[in-house]
Amino acid sequence: MNDLRPYNDITLDDLKAGMSDGTIVLVDVREADEYAAGHIQGALFNPLSQFETDKLPPPLSDKKIIIYCRSGRRSITAMEKAQQAGRTDIDTHYSGGILGWLDAGGDVTTDK
Repeated sequence: MNDLRPYNDITLDDLKAGMSDGTIVLVDVREADEYAAGHIQGALFNPLSQFETDKLPPPLSDKKIIIYCRSGRRSITAMEKAQQAGRTDIDTHYSGGILGWLDAGGDVTTDK
């Protein structure tokens, strides 16, 4: 039996608005080298290869957790893992990923 919820995709405008007003917690599931090379400022790091649902923020009534990766594939896998672990609140990703963010002129921060 499949208990997974359908996935939602947040638009770039809604993502930016939620980050601006603090109603979104962004989680980057790319690998360490990708994250270090450039990530959306404020994104939490939880790489898919070592994905741990318990490292996600707890369900928050005033904040929506959004997952992103490079182009949208790993974020779906991360949502599946989270839902299989009982996190029904994890159901939205930015399918454009970092590539869509950069294509739209979004800034990234790097780890040096």
